[in-house]
Amino acid sequence: MTIPTETHAIRFHKTGGPEVLTWETVKLGSPGAGEVTLRNKACGLNFIDTYHRSGLYPVALPSGIGLEGAAVVEALGAGVTHLKVGDRVAYCAAPLGAYAEWRNYPADKLVKIPDSIDDKTAAAMMLQGMTVEYLIRRTYTVKEGDWVLWHAAAGGVGSIAVQWLKALGAIVIGTAGGAEKCAIVKSLGADHVIDYRAEAGSDHWVKRVKDITGGKGVHVVYDGVGRDTCIPSMDCLRPRGYLVTFGNASGPVPAIEPLLLSQKGSIFLTRPTLMAYTATREELELSANALIDVVSKGIVKIRVAHSYALKDAAQAQADLEARKTTGSVVLLP
Repeated sequence: MTIPTETHAIRFHKTGGPEVLTWETVKLGSPGAGEVTLRNKACGLNFIDTYHRSGLYPVALPSGIGLEGAAVVEALGAGVTHLKVGDRVAYCAAPLGAYAEWRNYPADKLVKIPDSIDDKTAAAMMLQGMTVEYLIRRTYTVKEGDWVLWHAAAGGVGSIAVQWLKALGAIVIGTAGGAEKCAIVKSLGADHVIDYRAEAGSDHWVKRVKDITGGKGVHVVYDGVGRDTCIPSMDCLRPRGYLVTFGNASGPVPAIEPLLLSQKGSIFLTRPTLMAYTATREELELSANALIDVVSKGIVKIRVAHSYALKDAAQAQADLEARKTTGSVVLLP
């Protein structure tokens, strides 16, 4: 295949709402040492993309956007020996710029994808699925019989997590907003589902968790929602339980005084990131291979619920932030 000298990509020149995203023609260039040229087949849409766009996670501007994609290797830079032209690969790490038709990318951050996993699934599963992997296997190692509370369980990360947690033998309580999303969470295998839109405030879902667990609370809370759920979640934990806050869908978590952890039962609080858990090639392969294994065996099914044309990325991000999507979302070049 002839490699173009120019390609199209989504970029932004200032921070703000989805409207700052623009569809631009950019130069491609040849892959540098240690890089490959990729032809993207599908790109993953994730909440972290909105954090980069809004300025919550600052980046140098102007910038490309997006961390995740499934692609075909079309050219090799100097020193790349573990890949060949034609390989199907996926990725979910910086540098930003996954929202593009073609791009050059570091070869050591790519993972080969088996033929049993299609492009949309590969693009939708890497960042979200590897996030679930490190959260439930390494941040807090979930064991059979553990009680787990997972917020936003109908979303892309939550949909993967509920299935994987049930395979580990956990007792899963999932929260979601609205009857339709709650039905999805139940269909994924959650033992209990709480609609946190059923009543105003957090008291009702905190009480439900306590009632469901016989007053004991859960071993671990996984919270990608942030501001609206983090502090109330402390009251859902049993003594020495773990609160794992890993996202900011409703806004940043407020400052937490260490003494509060003591007052809530000597609980543990951590704010991990995927980058810290895949910092080495060994860790990257460990996480990716575990995910590929459970997907290939059908233990975890990736629900690609929505797809948009890549040029419509602004609308896709707007729908994601408005909670109009469930499952995983992909952008198609």
